[in-house]
Amino acid sequence: MPSEKILKRKKAKVQELAQKFKEAKSFVLADYRGLTVEQDTQLRRAMREAEVEYAVIKNSIIRFAAHENGFNELDDYLKGPTAIALSMQDPVAPSKVLAKYAKSNKILEIKAGVVEGKFIDIDGVKSIASLPSKEELVAKTVGALSGPLYGIVNVLNANIRGLAVALNAIAEKKQAEA
Repeated sequence: MPSEKILKRKKAKVQELAQKFKEAKSFVLADYRGLTVEQDTQLRRAMREAEVEYAVIKNSIIRFAAHENGFNELDDYLKGPTAIALSMQDPVAPSKVLAKYAKSNKILEIKAGVVEGKFIDIDGVKSIASLPSKEELVAKTVGALSGPLYGIVNVLNANIRGLAVALNAIAEKKQAEA
């Protein structure tokens, strides 16, 4: 039986993780077994760049924190070593980083996740990872909206240019006559 001090520490970790689960836009569970130190370091660097918190946490702590938030579906995926990628800002970031990394390192296995409070399995994680990022969507929308505007500006400029050329030709003709 663990000491009271250890139990308090574990309960504090569960409470901290449960709070993060409440505040997170999304999180994804993965099995990292077999990754070399260099591969794990690269993965952690990619996570930091995407502003995703990445940690290896005991399954029992994840399970208690998940149950506190009603994510009981995760129980089936909490077997073996588990790493968790958690994002407070971007709901797509953990899925994107892990899916990209899993493509190049077949050893990394995505288990499941939660996005905006909804449980998703591995197929859900992969489909979310294939979505364009928020920045890409904004850029495409701006491009789609600005295209017709540029066309209108060019048409108006062409009419003004044509008028300027015509007025210039009339002015030159008048000067030649005078």
